[in-house]
Amino acid sequence: MGHGIAQVFATQGHAVALLDVSEALLERAREGIRGSLERLEKKGLVPSGETKIILRRIATSTEWDAIREVELAVEAVTEDASVKRQIFGRLDELAPERAILASNTSSISITALGAATKRPERVVGMHFFNPVPLMSLVEVVRGERTSDGTVLAVAESAKRLGKTPVEVHDFPGFVSNRILLPMINEAIYALMEGVADRDSIDAVMRLGMGHPIGPLALADLIGLDVCLQILEVLHRDLGDPKYRPCPLLRRMVLAGRLGRKTDRGFYPYPKPTERVPSKNP
Repeated sequence: MGHGIAQVFATQGHAVALLDVSEALLERAREGIRGSLERLEKKGLVPSGETKIILRRIATSTEWDAIREVELAVEAVTEDASVKRQIFGRLDELAPERAILASNTSSISITALGAATKRPERVVGMHFFNPVPLMSLVEVVRGERTSDGTVLAVAESAKRLGKTPVEVHDFPGFVSNRILLPMINEAIYALMEGVADRDSIDAVMRLGMGHPIGPLALADLIGLDVCLQILEVLHRDLGDPKYRPCPLLRRMVLAGRLGRKTDRGFYPYPKPTERVPSKNP
């Protein structure tokens, strides 16, 4: 998500500072951005020859000093509230006073993140969707103390990226994941309970409900660890047992079967030299 966000800002002409904890992760991010841009060029969605120009707009760093001149900081780390609060404290310390501090969180309270800073009126949710270069929606999440000016500025920024901003209020999961994750969770329960096999569950939702991708394949795309983290936030903060994560989901995360980011989730993702195993997990 982080390098997808960097890509869309750079594509629209912005200078971007991409910050991560290691040079290896930053190199992987640059290669991911390069590959994405080259694919978009082939499809005619990025002008021919623009990949190198766009990449030159992205500076990478492992040092916090990289954010000292930013106008907008977008945090996109794991769905861990304590980690995010630490990052927002650091952003508040180093970013210019005028800077807006945004989070790409899928479920965590923007109000709580704002409280970790001395500028809660300039803290906002800017929730992109995966894959960022292709998905048009951005949820703009208003915290309890987020100012009207901050919401407007972030919405306008999203429009300039070619996105469609939708303002939502600060509730666990916002709109998207409060509705989406219970559906994914129920699909996992249906698989665990033997209601149908993996392919049949996804086919019902694609062919019967018109979804472009089945819920189990979508969980693999999101990352099963991320799905679990979001459900845990919903279950804890809303207190409703309907958000209780399915035990099968917990087992798969413990086993390291996280979806596309690993070699297997509900579906296999073999390397080119590997043979695809049988269709059901």
